[in-house]
Amino acid sequence: MPQFLYRIQPTRLGMLSSGPTEREASVIGEHLAYLSELTDRGTVLMAGRTLTTDERTFGVAVLVASASEEAEAIMKNDPAVKYGVMRAELFPYRIALWSKAGPPAEGNA
Repeated sequence: MPQFLYRIQPTRLGMLSSGPTEREASVIGEHLAYLSELTDRGTVLMAGRTLTTDERTFGVAVLVASASEEAEAIMKNDPAVKYGVMRAELFPYRIALWSKAGPPAEGNA
């Protein structure tokens, strides 16, 4: 099945440097629950973010979908994107190498 990557960036950088508003925190909670559910279903292969808090910061979700239209719908239904807390961009993607060991246990934070 085709793979895709979407990159997200906060629409308000201060959310990371000085903290989220109550609304942003609520939406980010929904965003994490959404990605967790998609991960449990095998749609999202991995998701994470950089630990920077400047304009270079971003997150990614690598997923599988039958076509770019499905991948775009998944991205647009991400609550962080849907409610304008994050802006997103979709890319066709292919994992070239995957460690047999998989991600480390502490990578689930």
